[in-house]
Amino acid sequence: MVQQASQDGSSQPKDEAVGEDGRHGTGGRADAGRGVRPEAAREDGGTRGVGRRGFVVGAGLAGAGGLLGAGGSAPAAAAGRAGQDPHGAHGHGTPGPEDFRAERLLLVPDVVLLAEGPVKDRAVLVQDGTFRAVGPVRRLTDAHRDARVVRLTGHLLMPGFVDAHHHLTQSFGKAQAFGQPSEIFKTVWEPLEHALDEETAHLSAKLAALEALRGGFTTAADAGTRAPVDVGVIAQAAEEAGLRCVLSKVVSDGKGGEAHLERFRGSRLIHPSLAIPVPEDATAEVLKRTADLCADAGAVFQVHVNEHLAAVERSLKSVGRRPVSYLHHIGALNAQTLGAHATLLTPDEMRMLADTGAAVSYNPVASAWKGNAVAHALMWQALGIRFGTGTDGTRGDGFRLVDAAESAQRLAYGLTTGDCACGAGGVWLAHATALGADALGLGEVTGEIAVGKAADFLLVDLRVPELTPSYDLSWELVRLAGRDQITAVFVDGRLRLWHGWPTDWDGPALVRKAAETGPEVVRRARVQRVDPDPDGSARHPGRLRSRPATTAR
Repeated sequence: MVQQASQDGSSQPKDEAVGEDGRHGTGGRADAGRGVRPEAAREDGGTRGVGRRGFVVGAGLAGAGGLLGAGGSAPAAAAGRAGQDPHGAHGHGTPGPEDFRAERLLLVPDVVLLAEGPVKDRAVLVQDGTFRAVGPVRRLTDAHRDARVVRLTGHLLMPGFVDAHHHLTQSFGKAQAFGQPSEIFKTVWEPLEHALDEETAHLSAKLAALEALRGGFTTAADAGTRAPVDVGVIAQAAEEAGLRCVLSKVVSDGKGGEAHLERFRGSRLIHPSLAIPVPEDATAEVLKRTADLCADAGAVFQVHVNEHLAAVERSLKSVGRRPVSYLHHIGALNAQTLGAHATLLTPDEMRMLADTGAAVSYNPVASAWKGNAVAHALMWQALGIRFGTGTDGTRGDGFRLVDAAESAQRLAYGLTTGDCACGAGGVWLAHATALGADALGLGEVTGEIAVGKAADFLLVDLRVPELTPSYDLSWELVRLAGRDQITAVFVDGRLRLWHGWPTDWDGPALVRKAAETGPEVVRRARVQRVDPDPDGSARHPGRLRSRPATTAR
């Protein structure tokens, strides 16, 4: 029986809806196998997969009176065979990294974030990099006595975040974008990437991958690099770090697409993709052929669209149409298209996205740092437009990203319409996990705790003041949680980070190397920046303070 919260925060049982025998999965649709009526999943006004309330069910499970209270507390955390001493090797029932080194792991946290929301009394069986069973604790411990049981008191097991838009080879220059005009790819990003060689591109990408993992991202979509290197070095960096990556090759010249799509088929972590940075970078024929190639291969075609006013006007002047409208006009907008940003859309362009099934990335931090506006993600949801949340390489912190996603919608649209919910917390968790994976073409691979999906997940410590007492865990994760609460990060069933650092390679050494190398790359790139403080008022706050006038003698 699933425990479902009532309005007062207490848990109430409902029928079990999650497979647990390891022989069937949930399929590619985000609402499959969840025990949710198809019509209920779309009561929010068109969200595909998870409905507006999908992640709010089961709220209030943690903290005083919830799962962590006396009445609902789980047994002391332990690692070992079922029925053995409940205390782990680290004492006091606290497991350590070595406790997760087994072929079959039966994880027993206090809370599991399922598609229907946070649920207690659930165990998760991990084997061969996938979730093999998800179900009631006693049933799974009885059925899988040969698995190593790891009990995790006070922890949430949740899907890893999915970054729907990243530039892994731009990590040396994040702060170079501060205080700059909206469109800086010609003055900052292109020079920076052109200054990279294979060694520094690998270092930059691995640094970005480490930051992403530290922030709870288990998957990131790289939108293509302009660095004069083989993209294999980026794939190597992601695999070494342990990050799942949708890796693009820029094919604005129409060359190399087929080979790239075939190149990484044996990899468990690298998913090939093709990219054209902006539509005007390629001819209409190349755009259409690239979109068709991706559609045939089931890969994602990544392209920046309608990001800034300058980009929209440049498109109007060069091809006579706005970017999304132009892609639609030439037949390059389809269900495999992933448009980055899509900040400035007309109603007609929104309808084009909805009608074709194309996906977009909502990048709220990028809008705050260097944008002209905030994308109307709530309208996308109402229209059934597929989208995930992305960092655009700004800040690799999943919890801060979902907070920004909600806050930006509230500030830009909710305040003027009196919408005090702006989707509630569960909507943003869904778009940052399962629906983000769907936008990247990985809906059948990752994004949720479900049988058959890749075991990409986080262990989050709930025993913190910020989440105590708890009444609506989904919304609390969006507004109150932080990456410092992430105890462990798993990708493809392997423990990748423990308390923020890799367990099988030297993360601090990488950071030291990047601190030495990054500034030299930026110097070599000759990045052009506008001085954000030409009068020095920020450096010397009192300098421009008004002074009494003096009278000449």
